[in-house]
Amino acid sequence: MLHCIAVDDEPLALGLLADYISKIPFLRLEASCENAFDAAKVLQEKEIDLIFIDIQMPGLTGLQFIQSLAKRPMVIIVTAYKKFAPEGFDLDVVDYLVKPVGLDRFMKACNKAQELQQLRTAATADGGADGGADFFFLPVDYSLVKILFEDIIWVEGSGDYVKIHLKSAAKPMLVRMSIRAMEGELPADRFIRVHKSYILAIAALRRYGRTASSSKTSNCPWGRRTGR
Repeated sequence: MLHCIAVDDEPLALGLLADYISKIPFLRLEASCENAFDAAKVLQEKEIDLIFIDIQMPGLTGLQFIQSLAKRPMVIIVTAYKKFAPEGFDLDVVDYLVKPVGLDRFMKACNKAQELQQLRTAATADGGADGGADFFFLPVDYSLVKILFEDIIWVEGSGDYVKIHLKSAAKPMLVRMSIRAMEGELPADRFIRVHKSYILAIAALRRYGRTASSSKTSNCPWGRRTGR
């Protein structure tokens, strides 16, 4: 069961969200909030797994609210504005829905959230009490792909995406995520950010300074110039 809240300053939109949520068996609506401040209060009082939130709201926008959360539940943005999608995905939201949203599209986003929650639970269990798993999951083409940390050679930031270069693949994996968000997903004792746009597996590092090199990475840009 995913405990969720809906946040929208428009009563009709908030009512529609509540109606949709009631039709999803694994969702339980804990509160409907007309602004981000009411939502923040609910988060202080209850354990929430998933937030459905609009962007344009008075006082504090949905994006500002998401950024303000130190402990962030999963988020599905439901908005009338397509233009904020890059900012939303930079915050690692589960999905970005543009109004009007049909029930089928809403269910697809909710299924993705449920699958992500299940995978996170499984990863924590596999990693033991300290949650030290040797892998993580990334959203690729509307599915979640398991990536082993030891398989990663280096990661390259490219606008709203990152390219993950793997030992097991001839071509890099393209994922919609910021380089900063990717850095947060990788264990600090196994990866180092050698440039604003590049993260390198420490195990692959052979030399680090004005120039750096690693096995199987002769074409990497940091081989010419590195530094934070």
